Amino acid sequence: MATEEGLFGNYKKCEFCGRPLPVHFESNLCPKCQDTQLFRQVKEFIRSNDVNEYEVAEHFHIPLKQVKEWIRDGRIEYRTDDPSKNISSMHCQRCGAPITFGTLCSKCLKVLNGGHGTSSKSGSIQNDSRMHYLDSDEENPL
Repeated sequence: MATEEGLFGNYKKCEFCGRPLPVHFESNLCPKCQDTQLFRQVKEFIRSNDVNEYEVAEHFHIPLKQVKEWIRDGRIEYRTDDPSKNISSMHCQRCGAPITFGTLCSKCLKVLNGGHGTSSKSGSIQNDSRMHYLDSDEENPL
């Protein structure tokens, strides 16, 4: 990778987005592009394997906290029609019921939305207990 001379000295550019990086930065991608690339790899791994959040964290050597954050953010989720088979350790912050993503269960979301349904995207595949990703990250393709 070639370095460039700028107002603040020598720098290199992120291979994907072109952001300036310090010459001695260990990667050729900026931190934001590294995170996006990692999430895309996680999505592909989830798509190809029947895994839970612990296996994802172990496979990618990332903190379980990061995987759970993606679940809370609604970027990945578990889908199952039998709550007793819910393999996620996430629970509704309001009532404590097991949830597959986000921070609230569908009943609490409905109550908080005044009985007008939920704001979740889960509604299509309800009989699969594998972890899934949601396509809400499409504005940042790698």
